[in-house]
Amino acid sequence: MTPLTLVFAGSPAAAVPSLRRLASGPHRIAAVVTREDSPVGRRGVLTPTAVGAAAAELGLPIIHADRLDAEATEAITALNADLGVIVAYGGLVREPLLSALRLGWINLHFSVLPRWRGAAPVQRAIIAGDELSGASVFQLVDELDAGDVFGQLTQPIGAHETAGHLLDSLAGAGAELLARVVDALAEGTARAEPQRGDVTLAPKLTVADGVIDWTAPAETVYALIRGVTPEPGASTFLDGTRVKVLEATIARDAAALPPGRFQLVGRALLVGTATTPVELVRVHPAGRTAMAAADWWRGRPATSAVATADAGVRA
Repeated sequence: MTPLTLVFAGSPAAAVPSLRRLASGPHRIAAVVTREDSPVGRRGVLTPTAVGAAAAELGLPIIHADRLDAEATEAITALNADLGVIVAYGGLVREPLLSALRLGWINLHFSVLPRWRGAAPVQRAIIAGDELSGASVFQLVDELDAGDVFGQLTQPIGAHETAGHLLDSLAGAGAELLARVVDALAEGTARAEPQRGDVTLAPKLTVADGVIDWTAPAETVYALIRGVTPEPGASTFLDGTRVKVLEATIARDAAALPPGRFQLVGRALLVGTATTPVELVRVHPAGRTAMAAADWWRGRPATSAVATADAGVRA
């Protein structure tokens, strides 16, 4: 096998296992492309992306770019790399950059394509109640997540698994899949197959997508909470104030409550749905720290006990 010269593009923590796996292998990473440092916290401290921090630790050259414009394209093309590898970079690769590298670009995507093409495949899979998720490595083309697939893996979605937990697991397993595909491309043995099956889309989730509809069945509510945890987060509204729901479970043995009705039963804070109540375990009230839901309820003023929709929620 003749080692390849790679360009790696990625930004969030889910891409770090892939970067580390490739950096430990036989191939040379000429540069890492990641988004610009961004302000974090109340003080707005400029902070690198998770991939940027890992690349600096590994001593790899970094190209900061929020989008792959003409300047970024020129910098990447000048590297004379064989292959581009992209994992959750957060921007599109278009021509002429798409064809600038000898072997083009491959993408590690956290779904079993063609199901859940788009920015939020893990979250959408959980919200939809899918039993399986997975990862795919495919050839990048000028159409959203539509290229031929070099390799896939599948993984069951746990009954209580959040999007964060599932993504962490797939990031590790996907890194191994990605490394095998890169090795096969170097050896000339890689074979890609067209995607087969029904296409579903996974657009980016907004804060509004995480607002809980308590008139839905408990299973649907619980799937939404798990699917938007940790980002963009589940929430509900009492007296016009947003309360983030950090952890919940279905209270299967509890008596029914009207949808959206809060009630403290023993040490459990329950909320009614169209079917079985949901128990809130941990919440983050506006202006306060995260806490046990029952403690929050006991300490709040005796005002409304029914959740309301809030038309003012924005992305």
